[in-house]
Amino acid sequence: MTKNPTQQKPGSTAQKGAAGAKTTGTPAVKAAPANIGFLGMLRWAWRQLTTMRVALILLLILALAAIPGSLLPQRIQDPIRVSTFIEENGAWGEFLDRVQLFDVYSSIWFSSVYILLMISLVGCVLPRTNQHWKAMRQDPPRAPRRLSRMPGYQTFRLAVDPDAGTDRPSATAAAGGSGAADSAAGGPGDSAAAGQSLLGRAQQRLKKQGYRTVRLDDHIAAERGYLRETGNLVFHASLLLLVVTMAVGSLFGYSGQRVLVEGDTFTNSLVSYDSFEPGTYFDASRLDDFRLRLNSFESTFDDQATGSQFGQPRSFEADITEFHEGRETRHLLEVNQPIRVGGTGVYLTGNGYAPVFTTRDSQGTVTFSGPVVFIPQPEASGYGSRGVVKVPDAEPDQLGFVGFLLPTAGLNDNGELISRFAELRNPYVVMNVYRGDLGLDDGIPQSVYELEADDMVQVTDASGSPVTLEMAPGETVELPDGLGSITLEGVDRFVALDIRHNPTQGLMLVLSIFLLIGLGLSLFVPRRRMWVRVTDREVEVAALARGEDPRSEHAAKDLALELQD
Repeated sequence: MTKNPTQQKPGSTAQKGAAGAKTTGTPAVKAAPANIGFLGMLRWAWRQLTTMRVALILLLILALAAIPGSLLPQRIQDPIRVSTFIEENGAWGEFLDRVQLFDVYSSIWFSSVYILLMISLVGCVLPRTNQHWKAMRQDPPRAPRRLSRMPGYQTFRLAVDPDAGTDRPSATAAAGGSGAADSAAGGPGDSAAAGQSLLGRAQQRLKKQGYRTVRLDDHIAAERGYLRETGNLVFHASLLLLVVTMAVGSLFGYSGQRVLVEGDTFTNSLVSYDSFEPGTYFDASRLDDFRLRLNSFESTFDDQATGSQFGQPRSFEADITEFHEGRETRHLLEVNQPIRVGGTGVYLTGNGYAPVFTTRDSQGTVTFSGPVVFIPQPEASGYGSRGVVKVPDAEPDQLGFVGFLLPTAGLNDNGELISRFAELRNPYVVMNVYRGDLGLDDGIPQSVYELEADDMVQVTDASGSPVTLEMAPGETVELPDGLGSITLEGVDRFVALDIRHNPTQGLMLVLSIFLLIGLGLSLFVPRRRMWVRVTDREVEVAALARGEDPRSEHAAKDLALELQD
């Protein structure tokens, strides 16, 4: 009998230690050093940071940290709304601003969380990649001693044809081991040859099914599903590279917004943008040289539906002419269907109405003329829109008008003016008038959509009531106190364009495709091991799944049936 090298004498040190531990009832655990030092602390922190548990915790914290960004207005999207929120909420609004809740996605605390998450993912992916590479180069593990313990297990007797000298597996289990049975089944040499032939066929079938196989003396070991871990690593690596690529794109790219009224032309230069957000390393000299002209804009709304679907938008189409590299090209710009000019994307993000006003002083001199953008109000029905007209050249006082446009004016049950539909079927403008100092000469920037009325007074009639102007297209209204007149010439359409340049957009598309491929592989490719063993004319087929694989039992059964065929 071969001596087990792991056996030790009764008086060995290991047995004494085990006996001592059993006597005291406490496990023999090595105590941690009292002081691990600075480098030891760094190593401990790195091990904790690169665990999957910490990565999941950081991911949860990041999701929670993003909630204020969806509940509170963000300065990068709507700075005017942020300023209004702070003014209306006083000390509470100032506190929220100090903790960067209006700049969530660029705040220090949000950046710290996702940087830690990225570092954690790097620390998880690199060691797993190394381990996966080593595992792919190793042979499948040998069969365990008792295959019957595997979840998928099948067995049958191997019958041998003594005349043909080939194997003939029998699905009927042979009983006993009598000499008559041995004589009928063939000699030991025939049985060994039949077993080796069956193992050869089993190896061929497993290879066709995508298994990596190794043939040993009495069994075949096979394994497949390495693409599952490969897909998992591809997914995480693509995610990391995608985040890095987005960061690089934000450093060298830019985004800007511009409102265009029908007939206006936009030139791609810094002074032409209404708002512009450049990347940290953006170079203005690299702006694409092009122009865009809004020829017309058309929108349709459903006037046949009933209930909540009545008046819902159905289409938005902007007819735009592009001037680029000496060529003139016409495009139909629609929602979610941007156009590309060189390396720049142009997106349709909004639309509305721009009434055209003309104001004159008491002598009939034109003091203002042109379209004014009115912003649709979410709380108003039928695309009701609010806007401001500022007339700094008016005499004797500067004038300001705060108006509301009703595309299809009508009366509700209370006799109040409302808009019944979003299309221009009965446009009507209602305005209040202010006189005084507009504050445009103070050097303080103002919103073109709001009237700073701190140094202005509302114009009243002879009875002291505020003057309210009501106009349809083509109508002129005289202002009291010799302030002149205002005319509503008509109503144009406008569009809001979002113009973006990202030099890494193509790479982001490629990485997104790899991310989805990796995710699909990690979710749908099963990891499975299989063994086929032949001993004493008995064939054993076993399957073991790593993870969830309800097909492992069926795989063992199907292979056993194929080998018996």
